[in-house]
Amino acid sequence: MKVLLINGSPHKEGCTFTALNEVAKTLEKNGIETEILYLGVKPIAGCIACGKCSQLGKCFIDDKVNEILARCDEFDGVVIGSPVYYAGPSGQIRAFLDRLFYAGGRRFAGKPGAAVVSCRRGGATAAFDQLNKYFTISSMPIVSSQYWNQIHGAYAEQVLQDEEGMQTMRTLGNNMAWLLKCIQLGKENGITLPEREPPVWTNFVR
Repeated sequence: MKVLLINGSPHKEGCTFTALNEVAKTLEKNGIETEILYLGVKPIAGCIACGKCSQLGKCFIDDKVNEILARCDEFDGVVIGSPVYYAGPSGQIRAFLDRLFYAGGRRFAGKPGAAVVSCRRGGATAAFDQLNKYFTISSMPIVSSQYWNQIHGAYAEQVLQDEEGMQTMRTLGNNMAWLLKCIQLGKENGITLPEREPPVWTNFVR
């Protein structure tokens, strides 16, 4: 089993990475393979609503979004990490996730997801809520912890001093490992994903 952790911060080894790394180390201790994807500092284009992904099976814009879409089957779970900017996730992670889930959201169905946010002081729960929306619209079980998955500090060194936040990350890692193992055991015993009905679209403007 393998979990993809996405670092949506421009700082490669900053606060967000420190939180994600704590989750990853805990997953590894539970026998779960991990990979941390750093999005980098180059601009990531947002969705342009062209609709071509429905024809191509991938995004029209060819970048890291398509790299992950092509590797979806490798990952059994996803953890999304972001710093808090004006009480929301970074623009970079939002652009990446908008296109990733719009072009391939159904490929994540049934895979556990979790969001992690880092902030100096406030806005964490609002950003946390926004990130969880990607999971709930994609039929993904959300993995919880002992508190909301947030870490505090202006620098990575300060994050390490947030003992409760770091413990929350470890609990999250343990909970995700437990759920992944339960899902795997279910598959081995013939329990499959629920059959989906054909999609129904309701237009409220008549």
